[in-house]
Amino acid sequence: MATAAHSGVPAKAPSRKDLSGPALRTFFRIADAWGLKEAEQMKLLGLDSRSTFQTWKRGAVAAIPKDALERISYVMGIYKGLKMLLPRTANEWVRKPNEAPLFAGRPAIERMTSGNVADLYVVRQYIDAQRG
Repeated sequence: MATAAHSGVPAKAPSRKDLSGPALRTFFRIADAWGLKEAEQMKLLGLDSRSTFQTWKRGAVAAIPKDALERISYVMGIYKGLKMLLPRTANEWVRKPNEAPLFAGRPAIERMTSGNVADLYVVRQYIDAQRG
C-alpha cells in the first residue's frame, strides 16, 4: 500500500487544529523553563484576555489563531537556538541584561514581550546569527 509520501502525491500539511495542542503544550513547557509570569506568557502569545489564556493553558481549544502559532514558532526557535548556544545557561539568558545593540543593556525577555511579532522575529534572527 503506497502512502502519500511515496505515491507522488504531496502529504497534506498539518492544520492549525492539528498543530494547536502540541504547540501550546511546548510553549507552556518553555514558559516554565524560562520562569515566565502569566503576563509575559500572554504577551508572547499576543493575548489580552486572561480567560482565553486560561482556556489555552488547560488545552481546551480546538485551534489557535495563525498569529499565535507564528509567535510560538519563534519562541520555540529561540529556545532551541539558546539550548545549542548555551547548553547550561540557556534558560537564564532571557532574563540577563544584554549589551548587544538589539537589547541596549536590557534582558531579551523585555524585547520579546513587547507584544509585537516582529520583536520575536528579530530575537530569533539574533540567536540564529550567533549560532553562525
